[in-house]
Amino acid sequence: MMLFKLSAKNITKSVKDYAIYFFTLVLGVAIFYVFNAIDSQSVMLKVSESTYEIIKLMSNMLSGVSVFVSFILGFLIIYASQFLIKRRNKEFGIYLTLGMGKRKISLILFFETLIIGVVSLATGLALGIGLSQMMSVLVANMFDADMTNFQFVFSHSACVKTLIYFGIMYVLVMLLNAVVVSRCKLIDLIYAGKKFEKVKIKNPVICILVFIIAACITGYAYYLVTGGLDSLETADEIFKPIVLGAVGTFLLVWSLSGLILKIVMSMKKVYYKGLNSFTLRQVSSKINTTVFQITIICLMLFVTICVLSSSLSMKNSLSANIDQLAPRDIQLTKSMDHKSEKNRIQEDSRLTIFQTLENQGFPAEEKFTDITEYKVYQTGELTLRDTLGTLFEEIRKQYRYLGYDTKEDIVTISDYNKIARAYGNETFRLSDDEYMIVGDFESMISLRNMALKEGQTLKLGNKEYKPKYKECKEGFIEMSGNHITGGIFIVPDHAVENLRVHSSCVIADYATDTKEEKYAIEKQLVSVMNKTWNKTSLISMNSRLDIAESATGLAGLVTFIGLYLGIIFLISGAAVLALKELSESADNRERYMMLRKLGADDKMVNGALFRQIGIFFMFPLVIAMIHSVVGMKFCSYILETFGKEGLIPSIIMTAVFLVVIYGGYFLITYFCSKNIIREKR
Repeated sequence: MMLFKLSAKNITKSVKDYAIYFFTLVLGVAIFYVFNAIDSQSVMLKVSESTYEIIKLMSNMLSGVSVFVSFILGFLIIYASQFLIKRRNKEFGIYLTLGMGKRKISLILFFETLIIGVVSLATGLALGIGLSQMMSVLVANMFDADMTNFQFVFSHSACVKTLIYFGIMYVLVMLLNAVVVSRCKLIDLIYAGKKFEKVKIKNPVICILVFIIAACITGYAYYLVTGGLDSLETADEIFKPIVLGAVGTFLLVWSLSGLILKIVMSMKKVYYKGLNSFTLRQVSSKINTTVFQITIICLMLFVTICVLSSSLSMKNSLSANIDQLAPRDIQLTKSMDHKSEKNRIQEDSRLTIFQTLENQGFPAEEKFTDITEYKVYQTGELTLRDTLGTLFEEIRKQYRYLGYDTKEDIVTISDYNKIARAYGNETFRLSDDEYMIVGDFESMISLRNMALKEGQTLKLGNKEYKPKYKECKEGFIEMSGNHITGGIFIVPDHAVENLRVHSSCVIADYATDTKEEKYAIEKQLVSVMNKTWNKTSLISMNSRLDIAESATGLAGLVTFIGLYLGIIFLISGAAVLALKELSESADNRERYMMLRKLGADDKMVNGALFRQIGIFFMFPLVIAMIHSVVGMKFCSYILETFGKEGLIPSIIMTAVFLVVIYGGYFLITYFCSKNIIREKR
């Protein structure tokens, strides 16, 4: 009981020391609970069966991610506990001097960890339960759910999982603390505050050589990444720039930690101004001894920036794509002259879509309204290889994996204008000897534009056609949730007279406005397609409802996983920096006292401390931001099919997260450090 009271009293007296630790634990518990409670919250939402399955899948994936997150938080908690032990070395030395055994000191740490664990779990769960109700609203808005039956939800499963995971973490901390205390020596504990890290000025020649090597390695990694997805087709090729980037970052941090001090020392007016010499030596000392830690933090910040920006951008783009790329209720496509397994043309593959549907008892004329019909043609005379012309060999060297023998889709100008009017897109005119290309998939469009600028002609039958425009025009014929149209060739009506009809298509709206009746119509259509699939014909369907649900599901998945990992990485990196800085402030308190004795007032000392912590926090962030410029270029290749319209707002939102969380840790660290160096002995 006496040891328990002593532990409680120690925590009360050391509130300032425990502030960062406690703040991080509470945030970790709250975030862990919130993202694991989504499944329980979604039960209260009125959504369709398919949407619920998407939410269920998302919840299962978040549970898997939580295992990874628990390891990160576990290492963070262990690191933080070691900081607290180091902070109190002298106190433990006094206990040993007064005759207290190491077993009792271990019990004191056990009770302190227990008290902090219980309080942080209770506070974090209370905060998480409150935030989870806001998360329910976010999930409901994202999945367009009916919240009429919504009520306050407490997730028992998320609570139990949080208690188990964090309970295991605290037990490990207790065991590790006992091991650390058992190995400590009295002389080391008593004189811990007298030991200072020696500032070693690295050989500038070696630093410059290492910096050049780091720049070359990092530059080569950048080169591999900016080559796009085509240059990174296999897992090994993707793994290569990651390893090179990590090694380059480590060498960059190592070299800069020696170069910066040496460069500033050569600038006498700057170095000897105010307390700059003291500040720079303190920063150099910390960076020299934490090269590996800063490298890890830098990489974590880099991942945070890229993951948060990409996931939020994907969510914004997918939401915008629904109205832009799926403006109608339904699009049906039927393969014409389709051959069966016995290589015979299937019996109704030459009938129109409506005829096939009517034969299967589906009253298409009654169910659909505002109908637009069109045909897509293909020919062996027009493949991707043919359309690139003289540029084919040059392009193939750069893009090895494109299907150059794929037949191109061809649509007449009259049919395309009908499609454009149906979708609300721009219409065009062509002369008898002209053609044009429409598309919205940026990488393929850039290749098309190269051929168009060269004036590449096409030959259909006995007639040649020249390009009307020197670049592709934006447009599409197939509804989708993504930008997938790599190029549709638009030609005059007479150009397809001798071409084979590859597919017959229909665009329409439903003759009803209620979502339930639309689902019923689509269920009938799916039944017809399953009944005739590869037996009498091949019919596929793109519906706005399906596209919207798939897009929303994918958006929700990447958004929540991105937020989960991004916030955890951000908190972990900032917390490690904060704890390291607080530890340094405690160790160097006597140095700050000496500055005051030499005539430095509180304003100068606090200013030096602010700059010191600011440089320490900014150093990994600046390198991470430089990496992120190239990283986001690579992410843009992945985002291309989804659209990059929402990338800038997403980057701004990521910057807000950085300012609030990373900046918040910086300010808390500064104020806590300022209190530490003010303490009187």
